[in-house]
Amino acid sequence: MKRGVIMLALMGLGASGIASADTVVKVGFAGPLTGPVAHIGKDEQYGAQLALDDANAKGVTIAGQKVRFELAAEDDQADPRVATTVAQRLADAGVKGVVGHVTSGATIPASRVYEQAGIPAITPSSTSPKLTQQGYKTTYRVIANDLQQGAAMAKFATEVLKARRIAVIDDRTAYGQGLADALVESLKKAGVTPVGREFTNDKATDFAAILTKLRAAQPDAVFYGGMDAQGAPLLKQMRQLGINAKYLGGDGSCTSEMIKISGTAMTGDVYCTQAGIPLERMPGGKEFNERFKKRFNAPVQLYAPYSYDAASALVEAMKLANSADPAKYVPMLQKVSFKGVTGNIAFDPKGDSKEGAVSLYQFKGGKWEAFN
Repeated sequence: MKRGVIMLALMGLGASGIASADTVVKVGFAGPLTGPVAHIGKDEQYGAQLALDDANAKGVTIAGQKVRFELAAEDDQADPRVATTVAQRLADAGVKGVVGHVTSGATIPASRVYEQAGIPAITPSSTSPKLTQQGYKTTYRVIANDLQQGAAMAKFATEVLKARRIAVIDDRTAYGQGLADALVESLKKAGVTPVGREFTNDKATDFAAILTKLRAAQPDAVFYGGMDAQGAPLLKQMRQLGINAKYLGGDGSCTSEMIKISGTAMTGDVYCTQAGIPLERMPGGKEFNERFKKRFNAPVQLYAPYSYDAASALVEAMKLANSADPAKYVPMLQKVSFKGVTGNIAFDPKGDSKEGAVSLYQFKGGKWEAFN
């Protein structure tokens, strides 16, 4: 392509009719856009897109140049191996920052690629404590971690639900196992030893063997660490086998898809924790939800507000540094402080959110309701 053609592609006409150049800044997004948890990935992709749309609408000038943000989305299939390939692809494409990944299992290996490339990546939903324990300067998250979720669920299960015979299942992913481990550790501190600890994987659909084994232990609560794609059929099979124990899950279960897939198996004895606060209680939640549905013709699934804030944090850091060069604006992430959709956005020295809240939900009246 000739230079003149390139320049024309970058030119836009202002209100005066005089051509002015826009600087395009690419921001990457990575998450599962196909497969059983694609609805979660698309939800986060849309959240990031809305944030960049808003930034473009307001107009951002960096180093004297008007900037237009573009989102480059990649499908990591929630697979650790694919995630590293995707991360390298985004780095090679010249993105200046990344919103993602979605699952901890994908985010942790991908974070090494971003660290080596010097590109900041802010995850809206990866909650494994291991992510920010690596000491990387480019790794951040805008949500609470599993240690906080596990402690909250353990306290709720033992003190509020009065459960003592708790069985624990996880999908062996960094997210699912990390959440289950955090729960078990907190239960032990409360003097409760699980009556069973079983494992599956994030592709499974048949849980009969696991559940038959656990049924003999007569649990009064069953906790599942994993996503709704497995959590929903697990719950259905629990009920089919006559296991009427309370179902407990993490944020991977706090979705509308969990309700849809589970059908009549959902009862008032289904609970979940979610990193963060309910959409309706977020400072900008109501307005965000309305704009999101209007823009994408779809309801917020789970983490779209956090994805919006993650993308916004990248933009804010660039503005503080007056540069879209990662080498110049990465240090500014430590100084970012603004009121986002989900609350106050600021990071501690490790890259964790300074205000990592955890909420509890109960299935009631056909929907998830915050437990008071």
